[in-house]
Amino acid sequence: MRRVRYQASGGPEVLFTEEVPVPEPGPGELLVRTEAIGVTLPAVRKVREGTEPVPLGGEVAGTVVAVGEGATGFATGDRVTGLCFAHAYAELALVHQSMASPVPDRATAVDAVALVRSGLVARGAYEAGRPRPGDTVLVTAAASTVGTLALQYAKAGGASRVVAAVSSADKEEFVRGLGADEVVLYEDESWGDPVDVVLDGVGGELLSPAVRALAPGGRLVAFSSGGGTIDAYELLVRSASVTGFQMAAIARNKPELYARWLDELWELHRDRTLRPHVFAEIPLAEAARAHEIIESRRNLGKVVLVP
Repeated sequence: MRRVRYQASGGPEVLFTEEVPVPEPGPGELLVRTEAIGVTLPAVRKVREGTEPVPLGGEVAGTVVAVGEGATGFATGDRVTGLCFAHAYAELALVHQSMASPVPDRATAVDAVALVRSGLVARGAYEAGRPRPGDTVLVTAAASTVGTLALQYAKAGGASRVVAAVSSADKEEFVRGLGADEVVLYEDESWGDPVDVVLDGVGGELLSPAVRALAPGGRLVAFSSGGGTIDAYELLVRSASVTGFQMAAIARNKPELYARWLDELWELHRDRTLRPHVFAEIPLAEAARAHEIIESRRNLGKVVLVP
């Protein structure tokens, strides 16, 4: 089978395709013939910034072709999506049953990759902000896959004003089409009137303006892998708070909540309340092009590899 990996850290050009044996599913694992593979910013950052090469993980969707010992709830022929922690950029990938979920008949594999993981993160981050009807909400990385879904969750949840923060003005029309009432650029001196909730999917240097955008008593939810430092004094003068959110913690520690959110996610997709946007479908062998799109911040929504 074909698989994409890299041997030394660097830009998209370090990715290459190789032929390797088909992996055997271990205990509790599913072997999935991939039909869609999501490319994420954390994976791109690992290639660029990591100290040593690691097998690239990511979200995948496809058909189960083999089931490992002890795996329950799935059988060969089932359509599934899930998080693959290693070697996701491949024609066949291993997904632990605990990280897998079924794909409804009405949905495609690309739909699943664009919706499930990003939609769950968007839902969880929004809930972590303790939203109240009438609150104002600002979303950073608003044109990303998670950002586009977070905008839609905020509108559906009754936010009185939704602000999209993006890297460039050419994304304004796109995010307004998803429900943003206002659009600000990262470089703007002010992000407008303060908001009750900030959902930050960028981190790093953007944390400071994100905190300054909070109204008194505001809440910032940090769900990015970008890290960064927050000035405690800025929180003090605003009586504001910061919460970290990671979807994996919900999946591990609150499986019933995870399952309920997943069911609700597909219902919202069926009703067209949530509309994931796929920016590009790119052949697996051209993974470098997918990474280049994300590094350049050109994508409006999800970038998907298609074997």
